Amino acid sequence: MELRQLIYFVEVAEREHVSAAAEHLHIAQSAISRQIARLEEELSVQLFERVGRNIQLTPIGRIFLIHAKTAIKAIDYAKLQIDEYLDPEQGSIKIGFPTSLANHLLPTVISAFREEQPNISFHLSQGSYASLIKSVKNNEVGLAFLGPVPADDSLIKGDILFTENMSALLPIRHPLADRPSLRLSDLRKDSFVLLPDGFVLRKMAIEACKQAGFDPIISSIGEDMDSIKGLVSAGIGVSLLPDSTLHESTPRLTVRIPIETPDVKRSVGIITSKTRDLSPSEKVFYQFIIDFYSVLERYK
Repeated sequence: MELRQLIYFVEVAEREHVSAAAEHLHIAQSAISRQIARLEEELSVQLFERVGRNIQLTPIGRIFLIHAKTAIKAIDYAKLQIDEYLDPEQGSIKIGFPTSLANHLLPTVISAFREEQPNISFHLSQGSYASLIKSVKNNEVGLAFLGPVPADDSLIKGDILFTENMSALLPIRHPLADRPSLRLSDLRKDSFVLLPDGFVLRKMAIEACKQAGFDPIISSIGEDMDSIKGLVSAGIGVSLLPDSTLHESTPRLTVRIPIETPDVKRSVGIITSKTRDLSPSEKVFYQFIIDFYSVLERYK
């Protein structure tokens, strides 16, 4: 079994057409057909069946596709490891991040890192809390920034970089807008603007309200931080956001007010997989991040 056979097989399986796969790979259609025939002969199974003008995977072909993709990914990763072993300062790093860390943390750390390591490139992938954890477990990204840092996952290693408060964001004409601080229970009759289901910040906001003795009235959904801020600016409702998302300035026509009670905080950190070692470039970046935030915490 050869690597090119697996590559040809995956390409045909995903396109369900030999000629389309051949065009994409810039090789003759007959070459693909010949290699797949040899692969089927070696495995003693039929991987494809014809359906009209197209072909599709047989049941055993669908099973083999999963393993073929895994094998190709493993070989690609091995090649990357070798390249980065030879020169760890010329590698590429895949990083995941959530929307709540996109405006301040991510650009801050990457710009600082690139001043020291300008030849290391980045592939950035934004995702929800659960999807980022899954991506790290599946080796789709090498590291991910996350908040809060998971503490009870046996497959994930989490390093807390800092802990931050969550504050109330109110429209500037809200009756409580001139308060220096407030209790979350003061907002029990307000409409809340939160992220969609599945986002951990939504869950944290709802749990904080319940801790304060009420179920929040959720009137609107913001798909990201900017949407939430815009809806609050328009007077649609109030929200509960981490302080780092309001780092540079409070959005126009809104006020940020600290919460006295309950004490609503989240940890922010970086997660890696416990099932594989970091590549040389990832190790360089990982250590930079740990050192970077250690210095910041020391000089707070």
